[in-house]
Amino acid sequence: MQPENCKKKGHFVSENDSHFSVWGFIKGFGKLMIGLLLLLQGLIGLVVMLMFVGVLVSVTNGFAGNNDKVSISIPDEAALVLNPNGVLVEQAESVSAFEVLIEEAYGVDEPQQIEVHDIVRVIRKAKDDDRIKGLVLDLGRLQAPSSAASKLHYISDEIKAFKESGKKVVAIGDFYSQDQYLLAANADEIYMNDYGNVVIFGYGRYSTFVKSLLEKLKVTAHVFRVGTFKSAIEPFIRDDMSPEAKVANQAYLDVLWKTYTDSVEQARGLPAGSIDFYANNLSQVMAGVDGDFAKAAMTTGLIDGLKSRAEQNDYLIGEFGADSDGDSYKNVGYRHYLASLNGEKDGDNPNIAIITASGVIVDGEASAGQAAGGDTIAGLLKKAREDDDVKAVVLRIDSPGGSAFASDIMRDEILALKADGKPIVASMGSLAASGGYWIAAPADEIWAAPTTITGSIGIFGYFNTFENTAAEIGVFVDGVGTTALAPILATGIGPLPAAASEIIQQSVENGYDRFLSVVGEGRGLEKDYVDSVGQGRVWIGSKAQELRLVDKLGTIDDAIVAAAALAELEEYDVVDMLDESTPFELLLGSWTSKVMAMTGMDQKIHLRRSNALTALIEEADKQLEFFSQFNDPNAAYARCLACE
Repeated sequence: MQPENCKKKGHFVSENDSHFSVWGFIKGFGKLMIGLLLLLQGLIGLVVMLMFVGVLVSVTNGFAGNNDKVSISIPDEAALVLNPNGVLVEQAESVSAFEVLIEEAYGVDEPQQIEVHDIVRVIRKAKDDDRIKGLVLDLGRLQAPSSAASKLHYISDEIKAFKESGKKVVAIGDFYSQDQYLLAANADEIYMNDYGNVVIFGYGRYSTFVKSLLEKLKVTAHVFRVGTFKSAIEPFIRDDMSPEAKVANQAYLDVLWKTYTDSVEQARGLPAGSIDFYANNLSQVMAGVDGDFAKAAMTTGLIDGLKSRAEQNDYLIGEFGADSDGDSYKNVGYRHYLASLNGEKDGDNPNIAIITASGVIVDGEASAGQAAGGDTIAGLLKKAREDDDVKAVVLRIDSPGGSAFASDIMRDEILALKADGKPIVASMGSLAASGGYWIAAPADEIWAAPTTITGSIGIFGYFNTFENTAAEIGVFVDGVGTTALAPILATGIGPLPAAASEIIQQSVENGYDRFLSVVGEGRGLEKDYVDSVGQGRVWIGSKAQELRLVDKLGTIDDAIVAAAALAELEEYDVVDMLDESTPFELLLGSWTSKVMAMTGMDQKIHLRRSNALTALIEEADKQLEFFSQFNDPNAAYARCLACE
């Protein structure tokens, strides 16, 4: 409502005009409703259009040779640009080829999950594709968690094989992170912006410890665990890392670092020890080049030349020719090329099914790319068992573990699969620890990468109560019950009953004993021996093989060959066993976020939320999501938090 002395153009505002009226409210409300209806009409129109286009694409593909692959053109003599934008994962959330094409049409390239097997598949296909002349590594937006070492080495080996085919590999970028450089090192030539840097700092494992904070807040921490090395809950009960955890962590970190330095030095033809010297003496190296990061990388042989973005583009035009516009080099992007490969049909040979358990193991259902749901993975194992075309299964595991109950649900289906005479081979990704090892143990064979983080055979339980915190502000809980356990109903603001604490500890000890039995039975090992290499300790893949926790070292490709041999198959097709989505989910499942990205709405929302208070809220959301993963019905967890 405007002030009484406010003027409108051409006349003064009367006293009656300046006050609220029923008619004014009705007119305003009517305008609002019309606007909402128009918005709804537009959204419905968009959905209908997308559904129509989806049906049209499907029908067109059906008539064009009766296959499911979207027709995508690939220019001849082009360079494949490996330019993934997002976080490297074992299994990504499903994204259709149609979505990729729409996003490219709208110029949308939002960070997403990047599946390691998609990258390997693209490089492997391009190596033998006569249309592809070379490979350009543009890795500036690729992110890799510290636990993803084996994924990076898997891609690195594939880049090396591409180069050995005779096709040129060039790496370009403004700068290179440690993980990006591991891949770039395999290129024939590496170019970097003259104001860029290559910072290699090694591997580490550091945690934030909050024991003293909890004590100051008078929070009571209840810890239940078995295993000398089960350090998952140390941040809540200590103010520093225990000596046992330091020993275990240092052991596997040393192997990761040695593997990294050997791989880079071999790829670049550098003397042994060069990378370790660079990481430990970067200040000394920088002093010799007046503090210039780019020159430091040049003088130590990490890169081959310094070029601006424009110079990099001109160089690539000289190598691969100009595109139709003449502004850039002839190329095809990673996502575009991947979309052209989708829709390849299964053959008529017997099948080896790949079932992936990726992410934290949780009880119940979970979508691929989010978590490993016990019921979801068990359902896929059951599906493979009942499918007559499936003759063997490779269980791909990339998980820090989680719910002990969900792990056992999956194990039951693995045993049923074996009882039906179908071999199952466990293939460990970057991480297969705790519950991840629980489900690997009963397999006929276990394969791991030399850099796989595994083991962590142990069980823990943990939660806080706030009776002392509440008492500080005058809040108390009291009441009566019929049994010694009844006070558990008040636990939280009230204390944990001593009887309940004893029961939980007994349950955790029983869970650890069960874990030892699961491993002993699956691996043919004495329980006492399993306990000696268990105790919650983390092992690196190469050491795990020495300890008989792993059978052989190799990639998922090696595991597939092993599964075929166990099933006595010479000819076979490899199929991904996935949880089926409805047509509606396939078409519109992620379109809300896609449309928001295309219209810029997500950026506007981010700007509105980018203040200190909402940052705290977002951080709280992350913590709530973290704790929501702890849904075991027995509150017993076989999870390696220290590995993640």
